Amino acid sequence: MKTANSSANRVLAVSNNLPIRTAQPIHSGKVRSVYWLSDADSQRLIQSEGYDVAADAQLAVMVISDRISAFECIWQGEGGMAGVPGKGAALNAISNHWFELFREQGLADSHILAVPHPLVWIVQKARPVMIEAIARQYITGSMWRSYAKGEREFCGIHLPEGLERDQKLPELLITPSTKGILTGIPGVPEVDDVNITRTDIEQNFAAFKFQQLNDISRYETLLREGFDVIGDALAKIDQVFVDTKFEFGYVKDAAGNDKLIYMDEVGTPDSSRIWDGGQYRQGNVVENSKEAFRQLLLNHFPDPDILLNKDRMAERSALARDNELPEEVLMEVSATYVGMAEKIMGRALPQSDNPQAEIVDVLNERYGLIA
Repeated sequence: MKTANSSANRVLAVSNNLPIRTAQPIHSGKVRSVYWLSDADSQRLIQSEGYDVAADAQLAVMVISDRISAFECIWQGEGGMAGVPGKGAALNAISNHWFELFREQGLADSHILAVPHPLVWIVQKARPVMIEAIARQYITGSMWRSYAKGEREFCGIHLPEGLERDQKLPELLITPSTKGILTGIPGVPEVDDVNITRTDIEQNFAAFKFQQLNDISRYETLLREGFDVIGDALAKIDQVFVDTKFEFGYVKDAAGNDKLIYMDEVGTPDSSRIWDGGQYRQGNVVENSKEAFRQLLLNHFPDPDILLNKDRMAERSALARDNELPEEVLMEVSATYVGMAEKIMGRALPQSDNPQAEIVDVLNERYGLIA
Protein backbone atom coordinates (compact mmCIF):
# COMPACT_ATOMS: atom_id res chain seq x y z
CA MET A 1 0.00 0.00 0.00
CA LYS A 2 1.38 3.39 -0.97
CA THR A 3 1.81 5.99 1.73
CA ALA A 4 0.53 9.54 1.38
CA ASN A 5 4.07 10.76 0.87
CA SER A 6 4.92 8.33 -1.93
CA SER A 7 1.57 9.04 -3.61
CA ALA A 8 2.14 12.77 -3.26
CA ASN A 9 5.49 12.44 -5.03
CA ARG A 10 3.78 10.95 -8.08
CA VAL A 11 1.25 13.79 -8.37
CA LEU A 12 1.82 16.58 -10.90
CA ALA A 13 0.24 19.35 -8.87
CA VAL A 14 1.73 22.29 -10.76
CA SER A 15 1.83 22.25 -14.55
CA ASN A 16 2.76 25.85 -15.36
CA ASN A 17 6.38 25.87 -14.17
CA LEU A 18 8.05 23.72 -16.83
CA PRO A 19 11.00 25.19 -18.77
CA ILE A 20 9.19 24.99 -22.11
CA ARG A 21 10.18 27.67 -24.63
CA THR A 22 7.13 29.91 -25.17
CA ALA A 23 6.17 33.00 -27.12
CA GLN A 24 3.35 34.18 -24.83
CA PRO A 25 2.49 34.04 -21.13
CA ILE A 26 1.53 30.55 -20.00
CA HIS A 27 -2.21 30.09 -19.69
CA SER A 28 -2.94 28.09 -16.55
CA GLY A 29 -6.48 26.83 -15.93
CA LYS A 30 -7.85 24.78 -13.07
CA VAL A 31 -6.45 21.57 -14.52
CA ARG A 32 -4.44 22.26 -17.72
CA SER A 33 -1.64 24.68 -18.61
CA VAL A 34 -1.04 25.86 -22.18
CA TYR A 35 2.42 26.82 -23.45
CA TRP A 36 2.05 28.74 -26.74
CA LEU A 37 4.98 28.08 -29.05
CA SER A 38 6.73 30.72 -31.12
CA ASP A 39 6.00 31.00 -34.84
CA ALA A 40 9.42 29.52 -35.55
CA ASP A 41 8.91 26.50 -33.29
CA SER A 42 5.37 25.99 -34.57
CA GLN A 43 6.49 26.00 -38.20
CA ARG A 44 9.44 23.75 -37.43
CA LEU A 45 7.20 21.12 -35.83
CA ILE A 46 4.60 21.35 -38.60
CA GLN A 47 7.29 20.63 -41.18
CA SER A 48 9.22 17.99 -39.25
CA GLU A 49 6.15 16.11 -38.00
CA GLY A 50 4.01 16.53 -41.12
CA TYR A 51 0.95 17.79 -39.25
CA ASP A 52 -2.14 18.39 -41.43
CA VAL A 53 -2.50 22.02 -40.42
CA ALA A 54 -2.02 25.40 -42.06
CA ALA A 55 1.64 26.31 -42.52
CA ASP A 56 1.22 29.35 -40.24
CA ALA A 57 -0.85 27.57 -37.55
CA GLN A 58 0.11 28.29 -33.98
CA LEU A 59 0.88 25.22 -31.91
CA ALA A 60 1.00 24.73 -28.16
CA VAL A 61 2.11 22.22 -25.57
CA MET A 62 -0.79 21.43 -23.26
CA VAL A 63 0.13 19.85 -19.92
CA ILE A 64 -2.53 18.36 -17.67
CA SER A 65 -2.04 18.31 -13.91
CA ASP A 66 -3.43 15.95 -11.29
CA ARG A 67 -5.20 18.77 -9.46
CA ILE A 68 -8.87 18.26 -8.68
CA SER A 69 -11.40 21.06 -8.77
CA ALA A 70 -15.01 21.04 -7.62
CA PHE A 71 -17.41 23.84 -6.80
CA GLU A 72 -14.94 26.22 -8.50
CA CYS A 73 -12.16 25.46 -6.01
CA ILE A 74 -8.98 23.36 -5.99
CA TRP A 75 -8.86 20.74 -3.22
CA GLN A 76 -5.89 19.18 -1.45
CA GLY A 77 -5.19 16.19 0.76
CA GLU A 78 -3.15 15.19 3.77
CA GLY A 79 0.58 14.58 3.55
CA GLY A 80 1.18 17.11 0.78
CA MET A 81 -1.18 15.44 -1.72
CA ALA A 82 -1.97 18.43 -3.92
CA GLY A 83 -3.87 16.32 -6.41
CA VAL A 84 -5.13 12.86 -7.31
CA PRO A 85 -2.58 10.23 -8.40
CA GLY A 86 -3.23 9.14 -11.98
CA LYS A 87 -6.06 11.62 -12.60
CA GLY A 88 -4.34 13.64 -15.32
CA ALA A 89 -3.12 10.57 -17.17
CA ALA A 90 -6.61 9.06 -16.95
CA LEU A 91 -8.32 12.16 -18.35
CA ASN A 92 -5.87 12.41 -21.24
CA ALA A 93 -6.06 8.70 -22.03
CA ILE A 94 -9.86 8.65 -22.04
CA SER A 95 -10.10 11.72 -24.28
CA ASN A 96 -7.43 10.32 -26.62
CA HIS A 97 -9.43 7.08 -26.89
CA TRP A 98 -12.68 8.83 -27.80
CA PHE A 99 -11.05 11.30 -30.21
CA GLU A 100 -9.41 8.40 -32.05
CA LEU A 101 -12.72 6.56 -32.20
CA PHE A 102 -14.40 9.69 -33.60
CA ARG A 103 -11.78 9.92 -36.36
CA GLU A 104 -12.05 6.21 -37.17
CA GLN A 105 -15.82 6.54 -37.54
CA GLY A 106 -15.58 9.67 -39.69
CA LEU A 107 -17.06 12.19 -37.26
CA ALA A 108 -14.49 15.01 -36.96
CA ASP A 109 -10.92 15.72 -35.92
CA SER A 110 -9.81 17.23 -32.62
CA HIS A 111 -7.24 19.88 -31.74
CA ILE A 112 -4.72 17.20 -30.66
CA LEU A 113 -1.79 16.58 -33.02
CA ALA A 114 0.42 14.33 -30.89
CA VAL A 115 0.58 12.68 -27.44
CA PRO A 116 4.30 12.57 -26.54
CA HIS A 117 3.68 11.77 -22.85
CA PRO A 118 0.66 10.57 -20.82
CA LEU A 119 0.26 14.09 -19.40
CA VAL A 120 1.03 16.07 -22.56
CA TRP A 121 -0.69 17.01 -25.81
CA ILE A 122 0.72 18.90 -28.77
CA VAL A 123 -2.26 20.90 -30.04
CA GLN A 124 -3.10 23.45 -32.69
CA LYS A 125 -4.77 26.72 -31.78
CA ALA A 126 -8.45 26.71 -32.65
CA ARG A 127 -11.03 29.47 -32.86
CA PRO A 128 -13.52 28.32 -30.23
CA VAL A 129 -17.28 28.37 -30.60
CA MET A 130 -18.50 30.24 -27.54
CA ILE A 131 -20.95 27.67 -26.24
CA GLU A 132 -20.73 24.78 -23.81
CA ALA A 133 -22.48 22.03 -25.75
CA ILE A 134 -24.22 19.90 -23.13
CA ALA A 135 -26.10 16.70 -23.93
CA ARG A 136 -28.38 14.96 -21.42
CA GLN A 137 -29.78 11.43 -21.69
CA TYR A 138 -31.11 11.22 -18.11
CA ILE A 139 -32.80 13.75 -15.82
CA THR A 140 -30.55 14.26 -12.82
CA GLY A 141 -28.42 16.90 -11.13
CA SER A 142 -29.34 20.55 -11.69
CA MET A 143 -31.99 19.68 -14.29
CA TRP A 144 -33.78 17.41 -11.82
CA ARG A 145 -33.58 20.01 -9.03
CA SER A 146 -35.21 22.60 -11.31
CA TYR A 147 -37.78 20.10 -12.58
CA ALA A 148 -38.72 19.11 -9.03
CA LYS A 149 -39.41 22.79 -8.30
CA GLY A 150 -41.87 22.93 -11.20
CA GLU A 151 -39.69 24.15 -14.06
CA ARG A 152 -40.53 22.53 -17.40
CA GLU A 153 -38.64 24.67 -19.95
CA PHE A 154 -34.93 24.00 -20.37
CA CYS A 155 -33.04 25.92 -23.06
CA GLY A 156 -36.28 26.28 -25.00
CA ILE A 157 -37.12 22.57 -24.69
CA HIS A 158 -40.36 21.55 -22.92
CA LEU A 159 -40.22 18.47 -20.70
CA PRO A 160 -43.35 16.41 -20.05
CA GLU A 161 -45.01 15.95 -16.68
CA GLY A 162 -44.43 12.86 -14.58
CA LEU A 163 -40.68 12.37 -14.97
CA GLU A 164 -38.87 10.79 -12.04
CA ARG A 165 -35.41 11.48 -10.72
CA ASP A 166 -32.58 9.74 -12.63
CA GLN A 167 -34.89 8.26 -15.27
CA LYS A 168 -33.95 8.13 -18.95
CA LEU A 169 -35.34 11.03 -20.96
CA PRO A 170 -37.59 10.42 -23.98
CA GLU A 171 -34.76 11.65 -26.23
CA LEU A 172 -31.24 13.05 -25.99
CA LEU A 173 -31.48 16.72 -25.07
CA ILE A 174 -29.03 19.42 -26.16
CA THR A 175 -29.00 22.15 -23.49
CA PRO A 176 -26.30 24.68 -24.42
CA SER A 177 -24.91 27.43 -22.23
CA THR A 178 -22.54 30.32 -22.82
CA LYS A 179 -18.78 29.83 -22.72
CA GLY A 180 -17.42 32.89 -20.97
CA ILE A 181 -19.15 36.24 -20.62
CA LEU A 182 -20.69 37.36 -23.92
CA THR A 183 -21.89 40.92 -24.36
CA GLY A 184 -24.44 42.57 -26.60
CA ILE A 185 -26.57 39.49 -27.35
CA PRO A 186 -30.29 40.28 -26.97
CA GLY A 187 -31.94 38.24 -24.24
CA VAL A 188 -28.68 36.59 -23.10
CA PRO A 189 -27.46 37.77 -19.66
CA GLU A 190 -23.83 38.93 -19.58
CA VAL A 191 -22.66 36.22 -17.18
CA ASP A 192 -20.67 33.03 -17.64
CA ASP A 193 -22.38 29.68 -18.12
CA VAL A 194 -25.95 30.88 -18.66
CA ASN A 195 -28.45 28.63 -20.42
CA ILE A 196 -29.37 29.61 -23.97
CA THR A 197 -31.80 28.33 -26.59
CA ARG A 198 -31.25 27.18 -30.14
CA THR A 199 -33.14 30.29 -31.25
CA ASP A 200 -30.63 32.46 -29.34
CA ILE A 201 -27.83 30.76 -31.27
CA GLU A 202 -29.56 30.97 -34.67
CA GLN A 203 -30.36 34.67 -34.32
CA ASN A 204 -26.84 35.52 -33.11
CA PHE A 205 -24.67 32.80 -34.64
CA ALA A 206 -21.81 35.20 -35.43
CA ALA A 207 -21.74 36.44 -31.81
CA PHE A 208 -21.34 32.81 -30.70
CA LYS A 209 -18.45 32.54 -33.24
CA PHE A 210 -20.13 30.19 -35.69
CA GLN A 211 -18.82 30.93 -39.17
CA GLN A 212 -22.14 30.25 -40.85
CA LEU A 213 -25.72 29.46 -39.89
CA ASN A 214 -25.69 25.83 -41.04
CA ASP A 215 -22.74 25.10 -38.76
CA ILE A 216 -25.28 25.06 -35.90
CA SER A 217 -26.79 21.89 -37.34
CA ARG A 218 -23.28 20.54 -37.92
CA TYR A 219 -22.29 20.99 -34.26
CA GLU A 220 -25.54 19.35 -33.12
CA THR A 221 -24.86 16.39 -35.41
CA LEU A 222 -21.31 16.02 -34.10
CA LEU A 223 -22.60 16.29 -30.54
CA ARG A 224 -25.24 13.59 -31.04
CA GLU A 225 -22.90 11.31 -32.98
CA GLY A 226 -20.14 11.73 -30.43
CA PHE A 227 -22.54 11.04 -27.58
CA ASP A 228 -23.77 7.88 -29.31
CA VAL A 229 -20.25 6.61 -30.01
CA ILE A 230 -19.22 7.06 -26.38
CA GLY A 231 -22.53 5.80 -25.01
CA ASP A 232 -22.42 2.63 -27.10
CA ALA A 233 -18.82 1.90 -26.08
CA LEU A 234 -19.56 2.51 -22.38
CA ALA A 235 -22.60 0.23 -22.57
CA LYS A 236 -20.30 -2.61 -23.62
CA ILE A 237 -18.49 -2.30 -20.28
CA ASP A 238 -21.81 -1.89 -18.44
CA GLN A 239 -21.53 1.83 -17.81
CA VAL A 240 -24.35 4.35 -18.38
CA PHE A 241 -23.48 7.57 -20.23
CA VAL A 242 -25.73 10.06 -18.43
CA ASP A 243 -24.72 13.51 -19.65
CA THR A 244 -21.65 15.29 -20.93
CA LYS A 245 -20.13 18.53 -22.16
CA PHE A 246 -18.53 19.01 -25.58
CA GLU A 247 -16.66 22.00 -26.95
CA PHE A 248 -16.05 22.89 -30.59
CA GLY A 249 -13.83 25.18 -32.59
CA TYR A 250 -12.49 25.91 -36.06
CA VAL A 251 -9.06 25.20 -37.55
CA LYS A 252 -7.56 25.18 -41.03
CA ASP A 253 -5.96 22.10 -42.56
CA ALA A 254 -2.82 22.10 -44.71
CA ALA A 255 -4.93 22.85 -47.80
CA GLY A 256 -6.46 25.92 -46.15
CA ASN A 257 -9.90 24.42 -45.57
CA ASP A 258 -11.83 25.43 -42.45
CA LYS A 259 -12.91 22.51 -40.26
CA LEU A 260 -15.23 22.36 -37.27
CA ILE A 261 -13.50 20.12 -34.73
CA TYR A 262 -13.88 18.75 -31.21
CA MET A 263 -11.92 20.63 -28.53
CA ASP A 264 -10.93 20.34 -24.88
CA GLU A 265 -11.73 16.86 -23.52
CA VAL A 266 -14.64 14.49 -24.15
CA GLY A 267 -16.34 11.68 -22.30
CA THR A 268 -14.18 11.89 -19.19
CA PRO A 269 -15.17 11.61 -15.52
CA ASP A 270 -14.52 15.36 -15.29
CA SER A 271 -16.77 16.41 -18.17
CA SER A 272 -19.47 13.74 -17.90
CA ARG A 273 -21.69 11.80 -15.57
CA ILE A 274 -21.15 8.04 -15.83
CA TRP A 275 -23.13 5.53 -13.77
CA ASP A 276 -22.48 1.87 -13.03
CA GLY A 277 -24.93 -0.07 -15.20
CA GLY A 278 -25.52 -3.00 -12.87
CA GLN A 279 -26.28 -0.78 -9.92
CA TYR A 280 -28.59 1.42 -11.98
CA ARG A 281 -30.67 -1.59 -13.03
CA GLN A 282 -31.10 -2.36 -9.32
CA GLY A 283 -32.37 1.15 -8.66
CA ASN A 284 -29.11 2.60 -7.31
CA VAL A 285 -27.00 5.42 -8.71
CA VAL A 286 -23.28 4.79 -8.30
CA GLU A 287 -21.20 7.57 -9.84
CA ASN A 288 -18.04 6.74 -11.77
CA SER A 289 -17.27 10.41 -12.37
CA LYS A 290 -16.37 13.59 -10.50
CA GLU A 291 -19.96 13.84 -9.33
CA ALA A 292 -19.03 11.25 -6.67
CA PHE A 293 -16.32 13.62 -5.37
CA ARG A 294 -18.80 16.51 -5.29
CA GLN A 295 -21.23 14.41 -3.26
CA LEU A 296 -18.42 13.37 -0.96
CA LEU A 297 -17.56 17.02 -0.29
CA LEU A 298 -21.20 17.84 0.40
CA ASN A 299 -21.32 15.02 2.95
CA HIS A 300 -17.88 15.77 4.43
CA PHE A 301 -18.50 19.36 5.56
CA PRO A 302 -21.19 20.22 8.13
CA ASP A 303 -22.58 23.18 6.14
CA PRO A 304 -22.97 22.07 2.48
CA ASP A 305 -24.69 25.34 1.60
CA ILE A 306 -21.22 26.91 1.47
CA LEU A 307 -20.47 24.69 -1.54
CA LEU A 308 -23.80 25.30 -3.27
CA ASN A 309 -24.39 29.00 -2.62
CA LYS A 310 -22.43 31.28 -4.96
CA ASP A 311 -23.00 34.16 -2.56
CA ARG A 312 -20.68 32.36 -0.11
CA MET A 313 -17.66 32.06 -2.42
CA ALA A 314 -15.30 33.65 0.09
CA GLU A 315 -16.21 30.99 2.67
CA ARG A 316 -15.96 28.27 0.04
CA SER A 317 -12.49 29.37 -1.03
CA ALA A 318 -11.37 29.36 2.61
CA LEU A 319 -12.86 25.90 3.06
CA ALA A 320 -10.79 24.51 0.20
CA ARG A 321 -7.65 26.40 1.24
CA ASP A 322 -7.72 25.54 4.93
CA ASN A 323 -8.85 21.91 4.88
CA GLU A 324 -6.79 18.88 3.91
CA LEU A 325 -8.96 15.98 2.83
CA PRO A 326 -8.16 12.51 4.18
CA GLU A 327 -5.72 10.53 2.03
CA GLU A 328 -8.26 7.75 1.50
CA VAL A 329 -10.67 10.24 -0.08
CA LEU A 330 -8.23 11.22 -2.82
CA MET A 331 -7.11 7.63 -3.32
CA GLU A 332 -10.76 6.62 -3.77
CA VAL A 333 -11.08 9.30 -6.45
CA SER A 334 -7.86 7.99 -8.02
CA ALA A 335 -9.30 4.48 -8.15
CA THR A 336 -12.41 5.80 -9.94
CA TYR A 337 -10.47 7.73 -12.59
CA VAL A 338 -7.79 5.12 -13.21
CA GLY A 339 -10.35 2.33 -13.15
CA MET A 340 -12.55 4.04 -15.75
CA ALA A 341 -9.57 4.72 -18.01
CA GLU A 342 -8.46 1.10 -17.87
CA LYS A 343 -11.98 -0.22 -18.50
CA ILE A 344 -12.43 2.07 -21.49
CA MET A 345 -9.00 1.36 -23.01
CA GLY A 346 -8.92 -2.32 -22.09
CA ARG A 347 -5.35 -2.09 -20.80
CA ALA A 348 -3.26 -0.69 -17.94
CA LEU A 349 -2.94 3.08 -17.67
CA PRO A 350 0.63 4.36 -18.10
CA GLN A 351 1.57 6.52 -15.11
CA SER A 352 4.68 8.50 -14.21
CA ASP A 353 6.89 8.17 -11.17
CA ASN A 354 8.60 11.50 -11.89
CA PRO A 355 6.29 13.34 -14.31
CA GLN A 356 8.08 16.70 -14.46
CA ALA A 357 11.45 15.15 -15.36
CA GLU A 358 9.86 12.80 -17.91
CA ILE A 359 7.98 15.63 -19.63
CA VAL A 360 11.11 17.80 -19.85
CA ASP A 361 13.12 14.90 -21.28
CA VAL A 362 10.64 14.00 -24.03
CA LEU A 363 9.99 17.59 -25.07
CA ASN A 364 13.72 18.25 -25.23
CA GLU A 365 14.81 15.04 -27.00
CA ARG A 366 11.96 14.75 -29.49
CA TYR A 367 10.94 18.35 -30.13
CA GLY A 368 13.75 20.61 -28.89
CA LEU A 369 11.29 22.77 -26.94
CA ILE A 370 13.09 23.15 -23.61
CA ALA A 371 14.47 26.62 -22.97
